Order: sequence, then structure tokens, then C-alpha cells
Amino acid sequence: MERESTTVIPEIGLHYSTLVNDERVARARELLSEALQDQRSKIDGIRPADPALVEAYQAKLSRLAAARGGAPYFPYISGGLGNGPFVQLGDGSVKLDFIVGIGVHGMGHSDPRMLDATIDAALEDTVMQGNLQHDEASLLMCEKLVTLARRQGASLDHCLLSTSGAMANENSLKIAFHHRAPASRVICIDNCFAGRTLALAALTDRPAYRSGLPATLDVDYITMFHPSDPEGTTRSALEGLQRLLDRYPGQHACLWLELVAGEGGYYPGTREYFEGLCKLCRERGVLVIFDEVQTFSRLSRPFAFQHFGLDAYADIVTLGKITQVCATLYGTALKPKGPILSQTFTASTASIRCGLAVLDHLEAMSCFGDNGWNMRRHRYFRERLEALAAKYPGRIQGPYGEGMMIAFTPGDGSEATAKTVLTRLYDDGLMGFLAGSHPTRLRFLPPPGVTEEFHIDLACECIERVVRTL
Repeated sequence: MERESTTVIPEIGLHYSTLVNDERVARARELLSEALQDQRSKIDGIRPADPALVEAYQAKLSRLAAARGGAPYFPYISGGLGNGPFVQLGDGSVKLDFIVGIGVHGMGHSDPRMLDATIDAALEDTVMQGNLQHDEASLLMCEKLVTLARRQGASLDHCLLSTSGAMANENSLKIAFHHRAPASRVICIDNCFAGRTLALAALTDRPAYRSGLPATLDVDYITMFHPSDPEGTTRSALEGLQRLLDRYPGQHACLWLELVAGEGGYYPGTREYFEGLCKLCRERGVLVIFDEVQTFSRLSRPFAFQHFGLDAYADIVTLGKITQVCATLYGTALKPKGPILSQTFTASTASIRCGLAVLDHLEAMSCFGDNGWNMRRHRYFRERLEALAAKYPGRIQGPYGEGMMIAFTPGDGSEATAKTVLTRLYDDGLMGFLAGSHPTRLRFLPPPGVTEEFHIDLACECIERVVRTL
């Protein structure tokens, strides 16, 4: 009995292929799928905690806080099951999860395709892939990402897998510095977030994230595009970039860009804004790095640089989250001449296989395109928020993000108000997160692979119940 796989893995390993397609494995796979579906079908909406489980659940939260040295951001310990955007917690409650680990779980919770891919991984000989251990899925993932990146003409030839977005960004900086040696400076957009390693904390425009840490890089900032003053912020950024390049001639290795500000508040730039910066960098020999760790697969094209038509300027690109494994893409001309790129682990076998299943599903469901799933869902969500903003003036304000990256400003935009709204939404059954400062905004990353309009309706009902009390 040979199954029909959702992800085509080249069957180079004869004995592994025989094991995966063994009739006994097929029967076990079918039984597991049936059992999962039976449980998923019971999770079909938001619901409160089971009073009989609350006391034990609170005890577990206390133990978790003690073990990790601090309470988790939300009082969240998963019960191990979910259904698309719905997640069941250990107290029996069900939340509508529109943040999914800050964009990690593009298929939501307990997706049968993830189960199928994980079974394949569990049958493999190694739990982790790495510098000395690559399987066929690693090969396919690298080829898949390079193919997607080159779809509109970007000169990206190579793919280095890694365990985290931070490691992908670290590798991007190493490639840039190596190629541009002895240049040692980086240019970033204000309010950017790059990661939490020592080097990336230096890039991230959050002084609190560098508290007590030694200085590691020389970083300069220019103005991010803002819809409140599109011409002014575009002009300011270009003039600022010009001044920096003139002040430190030959000293900048790269311009590091988020094309939709992540922690900066989900403000997308424009092609005009980015292209002016990229053209100037190209003239001065400064490399352009696009950080797609959060944006990948959430806009009208697989990559945000494709969404904005910036393929010609993509020197180095990083991605992650929704792919389950992270990666750094770069062209042959930037291939390091020394052994600076290596790591023991690139990702778990399950992560790579699950990532392939996600990519296959997103393409199969026509997720991309100007009128694809992502952009249709964005327009629907935006229209619902605009209606609430009209109904409750001053309590909800846009702009509302880009693609499947949604954000709004609650009330006066203060951090205190945003935190209050976030907590009340969580208590009401909707999970989001904070972004930006002055104003602080509420952001949502609905899982694009499984979010339907009725999920968005449910989210907006929660939002309305909370904001009308502000």
C-alpha cells in the first residue's frame, strides 16, 4: 500500500522509502490521522476554561515560571491539540490564535499535513540535520527556496539552512562583512528588529534590548517610511543615507531592511521608498539585505522583495518562521572565500519536512498573487477593522498592515492602553501581540494556510467587545 504524499521527496534512499511505504506504517498513519481528526473536530470555537482544571493549570504555570526564571508572556501552556487557528490550552479553554508563536505556525494547530510530515521524519535515522548530515528533504528545501526567490529575476543562487531567524541574520551579516572587508558599519531603519544575539541586538533599534550588553557593531539609522508623511519620510531616509555614506566613505558593509516593519508597528514601505535607497547603495557598492523572517509567505508573493518589485536589489535575503526552518539566500558572487558559514545543527528533520509541506500547501491553495488568498484575506480583515473604526471613533485607528500582517492602534496608542487591550482580548479568547511605540499597536499574524473569513469575523467580534469598553 503506497501512500500519496503531500510533499514529493526524491526517493533516493531505497530502504527508507521501503520503510515509509510499508503497509504497517500506512495502517498506523491512517489510524493516527483518524484519531487526530476525531479530537480536532471537537475544537471548533472559542470557549472558557474548565473550572475543574483551573487549579492544576495555575500550579503548572507557577512551576513553569520558577523553572524558566520568569512567568510566560501569556498564561499559556498548550493542551497539545488545536484545529487550525484554534488552540486548546491545558485548562480546557480554547483561544483563537492569531499570533501563532509570532508567525511561526502557518498551518495553525494540529494540522494533519504536519502529522504526516512528522511521521516521515520520525522514521528517519537522525533527529537533526546539520553540517555533516543532510537528508533529501534538506536538498529539496534549499532548491525550493532558491527557485521561489529567483522567480522574478533575483540573483540568489545559494541557500544556507539554519535553526533560527537570528542565526539566518547572523549569517547574512557574516557574508556581507566578509565580502566588503574591511567595511565594519551597518545601516538600518529606525524602529527595526533584527534578533537578540549580541550582534543583532546592536542592529535592533531598542536600547532596552541591549541593556548591560557590550557594543559589538557600529550601526547607523535612517528614517522608516510612514504613511502619515510618505513624501517627507521618503526624502528624509534618502538624504540620511546619502549623509551617512558621505560621512563614512567605504565603511558600510550593508543596508539591512525589513520591508514591512515588524516590531516597528507593521508599517509597509513603498517601492519608491525602498528603490531610492537600494539604488544609492548599489552605486556605492553597499550590499542590500532583506530580512524576510516575518514577512515570508504573508504578502502577494512568497517574498516581500517580490511584492515590492525589488528583485534586482536582493543581494542577501533571510527568511524563517512559517517555513519551520530558517535560511539565508545569497548569490554566487558573494560566496565566502573562507570557512565562515557552518553550524552543527541546521534544523530538525521534522521541521524541514513540515516546512516543505507548508510551502506545498500555500502554493496549492493559490496563496499568492494580487488577488490570492493572502491579499483577499487582508482586504476582508481591513474592511472589518475600518467598519469598527467608523463605529467607535478614536478607539481603533489604522493603517492596518499589509497582507497577512494586520495591526491597529487601540485608543490613545499608549503602551498602557495597548497592553490592557491585549490582555482583555486574550481573556476574551483572541491572541495577538504588541508592536511599535508612539503609538503602540496590536498586531496579528493569522495562519495563512488555514484562516477563513469566519475566523476573521470571530476575531473582530472579540475586538469589538473589548474596544467599546475603552
